[in-house]
Amino acid sequence: MALPDWSTIQALEPASLKQLFDADPARLTALSLDVAGIHFDWSKTHLMPEAIEAFTRLAADMGLAAKRDALFAGEAINVTEGRAAEHSAERGEGAPESVARARGFHARMRALIDAIEAEALGPVRHILHIGIGGSALGPDVLVDALGRDADRYDVAVVSNVDGAALEEALDRFDPQATLIAIASKTFTTTETMLNADSALAWLSGNGVEDPYGRVVALTAAPDKAVAWGVDETRVLPFAESVGGRYSLWSSIGFPAALALGWDAFEEMLEGAAEMDRHFRLTPLEKNAPVLAAFADLYYAQARGCETRATFAYDERLRLLPSYLQQLEMESNGKRVTAEGQPVAWPTAPITWGGVGTDAQHAVFQLLHQGTRLVPVEFIGVIEPGHAQGDAHHRQLLLNMFAQGAALMAGKPHQDPARAYPGDRPSSTLLLNDLDPRTMGALLAFYEQRTFVNAVLLGINPFDQFGVELGKEMARAAEQGGDFDASTSDLIQRAFG
Repeated sequence: MALPDWSTIQALEPASLKQLFDADPARLTALSLDVAGIHFDWSKTHLMPEAIEAFTRLAADMGLAAKRDALFAGEAINVTEGRAAEHSAERGEGAPESVARARGFHARMRALIDAIEAEALGPVRHILHIGIGGSALGPDVLVDALGRDADRYDVAVVSNVDGAALEEALDRFDPQATLIAIASKTFTTTETMLNADSALAWLSGNGVEDPYGRVVALTAAPDKAVAWGVDETRVLPFAESVGGRYSLWSSIGFPAALALGWDAFEEMLEGAAEMDRHFRLTPLEKNAPVLAAFADLYYAQARGCETRATFAYDERLRLLPSYLQQLEMESNGKRVTAEGQPVAWPTAPITWGGVGTDAQHAVFQLLHQGTRLVPVEFIGVIEPGHAQGDAHHRQLLLNMFAQGAALMAGKPHQDPARAYPGDRPSSTLLLNDLDPRTMGALLAFYEQRTFVNAVLLGINPFDQFGVELGKEMARAAEQGGDFDASTSDLIQRAFG
């Protein structure tokens, strides 16, 4: 496999954002796209024609087109685990047999949802979704973003093994009207299964005669769910080739499909499929995930940026930065190539962010005047998500636009403490509306952007061995394992 050659990109003559705009009257047009209800604007990044040409050559050298085809064909591109990565098949874009299998699993999920809506499992008003990582973050971001006005079911997503997280949900739920969804790809995840045991005990302790009869299992290991006690009719499988952090399109999205309604879930899948088709069929220089990855890699490889910040100027997207942290850092936080050789270049930057306008009064001081260069991504929605006066939404979006302008322009001042250096990059995603279709397209954009980054970095984005060691050592600690002096002392102090 080829290794990425960053020399041409690193040798690009730097130009300020003002110089780039002054030199090219068509810059905005060249670096803006409209796809699936989302307007993308990279004109306030330092991408220039020479950089895009260099990245396009790099993409050819790294076989991006062939790897993209392999992704959608269901080939075993997850080389370290010897399997495909078929999340796109869940939304209808993949190998025909994989798409057919996903549709079969979706039909099974819909049939169970129809039964729940018909009260075949008794009256259900509350959904307690228990998972961790991708088994929790995906459903959580969907329900929080799209379900605020929904009155079908009250959904709580619990991931933390801290009992306070579970109690917070249980305290507001009626056990006689609660359905528990246990989401675990392997159905062995320690934190998830402990929370599940406690939730079952809560049902039993509050007079529910058949606690297991109120459980739905979302898993790629259906046999283990049945062995644990879930009736086979309430096990919703998904394919082993669907990774956890890419799984919200599968049965892991069950609580969102239940809370939002099946039509909304299908709209989300179609919005994601539209972005998939754009990614698969559009030339690189006009391809949204590809251009976004080019900008990401320019700042990481040529400018030495170690972080990237995302700020959602919409309260409904408040969980998006947390969702992106797992998607990007678990996928591309690697130190070896796909062939297992050490990398000699930066891989994933640290992803962080927050919600505007709150973040302006917390972290934007560093973004405007700090010593570290941080590429910023703004996300806004044209249609407001509330019934308050127009002034609220107008102020929200004007603040977002003004922050991008201020980062670029800066402002000189004779007092250095009041001077803004400017020339600080930002990109903007402006959604027409935050509906299921556009939400699906947005999340699929981030998935494919992560994939492009990985291909150009020469790494595998579909394994996550780095999360295992700490979990193994936690199990060893439970069994009285031998640790360093500091860790042994901490365990002794905590537990005696």
